[in-house]
Amino acid sequence: MYLSMYNGLLWVASPFIKRHLNKRLEAGKEDASRFDERFGEPSRLRPSGELIWFHAASVGEAISALPLIKVLLARNSKRSILMTTGTKTSADLMQDRLPAGAFHQFVPIDTKEAVTRFLEYWQPQLAIWMESEIWPNLIHQTSRRKIPMLMINARITDASFNLWRKTGGLAKNLLKKFDYIHAQSELAAERMKYLGGEDVEALGNLKFCSPPLPFQNERFRDMRAAIKDRKVWLASSTHKGEEAIVASVHLAMKSKVKNLLTIIAPRHPSRGEEIASKLQEAGFKVAQRSLRHPIEPDTDIYLADTIGELGLFYRLVDVVFMGGSLVQKGGQNLLEAARLDCAIMHGPDMSNFTEIVADLQNNNGIIQVNNGSELAAVTYKLMSELRYRSTLAENATEVVTKGEALLGHLVKRIEDTLVETD
Repeated sequence: MYLSMYNGLLWVASPFIKRHLNKRLEAGKEDASRFDERFGEPSRLRPSGELIWFHAASVGEAISALPLIKVLLARNSKRSILMTTGTKTSADLMQDRLPAGAFHQFVPIDTKEAVTRFLEYWQPQLAIWMESEIWPNLIHQTSRRKIPMLMINARITDASFNLWRKTGGLAKNLLKKFDYIHAQSELAAERMKYLGGEDVEALGNLKFCSPPLPFQNERFRDMRAAIKDRKVWLASSTHKGEEAIVASVHLAMKSKVKNLLTIIAPRHPSRGEEIASKLQEAGFKVAQRSLRHPIEPDTDIYLADTIGELGLFYRLVDVVFMGGSLVQKGGQNLLEAARLDCAIMHGPDMSNFTEIVADLQNNNGIIQVNNGSELAAVTYKLMSELRYRSTLAENATEVVTKGEALLGHLVKRIEDTLVETD
């Protein structure tokens, strides 16, 4: 009944969905050459043999799947892996990061027709959802074809939990179709069980198992030379409204820190021109990486508005502020910076990463700042006091070194499920 209602609403909304997708296409947010994938049409041949399908919502979830994907491919040379995501940014990143034997397609929109087209072509032997991206038709149609489904690294925010509780039997109907659910935390496991999950385990966060972000040696050497005499800190994955706060911090510290350079890496690099323009209007000397501007002696802010280079910048700096947290965006992934020996600060809203924050806080591995004034004070302290900075970074590193056993457990669970379906 619930699925019929959902599909009825989708049918009514279908003109608006198509219009929305076309607007995204016009705005460059969809890949024009692969647009038909959004309607379940393949853009490449299906490889022969065993195919495991991973679905991840966006960049963070896709990256957390990479260690699993690499191990699964290494264990069986006749195995292939299909990765689906929904954003152009994640697709571009996956083209560079996926190992040989794995490939990317865009996830189809959640209409019965698009999903059916997608599944009938790819016919995976196993479907793995990363975290908790729940699309009713995608789940229902996969289950109908008796394709085993696992949910890995499941998490559920307060808002999502409250929303799914109000759907009555829909959540239970969907979650019970998963053969196994691995939850990031006890809280996430309890919520999944409450909503209808059956075989649920809380084993820790798979993101702890991820390798350090990659970087290019030549670019690292060039950047190192460009900033060799500068005192540098990074505001990473910033959202609209945070760049102005970071700029005010730079201004407050400039008189106290000689040769200060602030690097801003916006969460959405496409905002680079807009950010640069506003900072220049405010009187800052800005160098924009996407335009290959050099870092001059009087450059105030280096705008790292490129995709896939955070691994480079985390290696260049010791002090990082994690964006999406001084505005209400739920924060960004702290583990990538923690894995590369950074001393990390974040704002009050880290609601998308509550379990990770709790683990790091319990080990005194991060610092919360509540506004621009606190950000300026703590940034200055971290940049000025080596022992304070080093201790914070070491405590964070201790947390992210856990988790190797989890990876092995999940690989075994996946391969046991594949054996059961043979």
